[in-house]
Amino acid sequence: MTLHAPRFRTLFAALAASVCLALPASAFDTAARSAFVVDKGTGTVLLSKNADVPLPPASMSKLMTLYMAFEAVRDGRLSLDERLPVSAHAMSFGGSTMFLDTTDRVRVEDLLRGIIVLSGNDACVVIAEALSPDGTEAGFARMMTQRAHQMDMPNSTFSNASGWPQAGHRMSMRDLATLAGHLITDFPEFYPMFAERSFAFDGRAPSNTRNRNPLLGLGVGADGLKTGHTQEAGYGLVGSATQDGRRVIFVLSGLDSARARAEESEAVVTWSFRQFAEISLARAGQPLATADVWMGASPTVNLVPAEDVSALMPVLNARNVTAEVVFEGPVIAPVFKGQPLGELVFTPEGLPEKRIPLVADAQVDKGGFSVRLSTVANLLLTRLANGPEGAM
Repeated sequence: MTLHAPRFRTLFAALAASVCLALPASAFDTAARSAFVVDKGTGTVLLSKNADVPLPPASMSKLMTLYMAFEAVRDGRLSLDERLPVSAHAMSFGGSTMFLDTTDRVRVEDLLRGIIVLSGNDACVVIAEALSPDGTEAGFARMMTQRAHQMDMPNSTFSNASGWPQAGHRMSMRDLATLAGHLITDFPEFYPMFAERSFAFDGRAPSNTRNRNPLLGLGVGADGLKTGHTQEAGYGLVGSATQDGRRVIFVLSGLDSARARAEESEAVVTWSFRQFAEISLARAGQPLATADVWMGASPTVNLVPAEDVSALMPVLNARNVTAEVVFEGPVIAPVFKGQPLGELVFTPEGLPEKRIPLVADAQVDKGGFSVRLSTVANLLLTRLANGPEGAM
């Protein structure tokens, strides 16, 4: 007779974190046609409005060109001091430019600042043609699309390097926020460029030396990233700000003026930091539940979070956060330290459900002969006690 461990799903009330005051935080009613706001540290989505709809991103899509340029510098395919030629195609662009011409050979570092601070369409094309597999902007745009999909940005398709209005050039607000997060995390050595408020390239464009990000210098912790505007897209901004160790990333699009963009962006940042607070729920290694171990050298094992657990909570919320540990037990020996065994599940009011993996805090080897004999005997006695059906 082969004995199998009885399996059952367990809900274990683990903890409650007290949060003070009286009412849940109200949702932010944005005038933007599409918007996405996320707390970077916890991954909590604070606002989502048409966030997965592919839309014309205007110059906000220059962030993808920058990401690929940063990768090329990191990988050694470009160097910051390398000078790149300017093609007639790059020189032909209007709108925001560095006023480059075909006699120029421009340092990569200057081109990067020209894109970030001056929103130079011509600078984007110079970078694109240098990195393209066929030397064309269109070839680079195909690379951009492929790379975006590898980075979990499924609603992004690029037709050019600058965000110039063109059929098929689309990004969703969620994708733009994902891209912003990658820029911040993957390239800390380059990210400070996004907070630079001016760049006077060669003194040739005194009217275009100022960063258009309206939040820089307002004292709200803003340090990036990129504005955008076309007639089709309206006014938009991919922004990020930090306060008291928290970072928020937000994307707004479809506003009707530069002033509306500035006011809405500041309001979103203020709301994100004032209406939410990060609350510690559990420490790494803190036992939150105990699971029985089937035929193990030890009868039980503790379930613990591998990392500290915190949640972003509306500050105006008097209700406790009830978290549950969910796992299937008993756990079959051997059990290895760090082995995933369950999840901590909780749902802050008005925010998405959070699921945190829980792991074994110790190794439990298979039990010896006496353990196996005792387990079999106890199981048989239990089945006999349950009557004829239980003894089958």
